[in-house]
Amino acid sequence: MQLCIALHAEAFDPLQVLQEWQHGLQEHAGGAPAAEAVFIGRVRGQSSGGEALAALELEHYPGMTEHCLHRQARQLGEVHGVAGVLIRHRVGAVLPGETIVLVAVVADRRGQAQRCAQALLEALKHDAPFWKREHLSSGGGRWVEGNTAY
Repeated sequence: MQLCIALHAEAFDPLQVLQEWQHGLQEHAGGAPAAEAVFIGRVRGQSSGGEALAALELEHYPGMTEHCLHRQARQLGEVHGVAGVLIRHRVGAVLPGETIVLVAVVADRRGQAQRCAQALLEALKHDAPFWKREHLSSGGGRWVEGNTAY
C-alpha cells in the first residue's frame, strides 16, 4: 500500500497535490486502481459558538503527529484493503476558506475507497493529536474542547 502523508504550515492547493499524486499512481505497474474517494475540507467562517472566525490555529507535536497519521492510514488501509492513501493536513494558522485537510484513497472497488476515506476522516477528527484554537474576529479566542462526529 502506498502512503503519502504530510503536514503543511502554509496554504496548499489541494487539486494540485491531488493531480501530482494521481500522476504518480499512473506510473506504477498496472496504472492507478479503478476507484478513488477524495475529501477536501476547508475552515468554516464561524466558530463553534457561531461567532465570526478570524483563523483556526492547529498545534501538534512534530514527529509524533506524523507517526500517528501514518499508523492510522496503514491500519485503516489494511482493514479496508486499499492500494493507497494520501493525507495532507494543515498546522499553524488557517484562515476561513483555506483547505485544512485533503484525504484521498485509491482501491480496486469504490466501496473500499469510500469506507476507508470516511474512517480516516473520523480518525483525523477524533484521534489525531491536533489541538485547535479559534481566533475570533472580535479579538477573543478559545481552545476547542471537543470535536463533533461527522
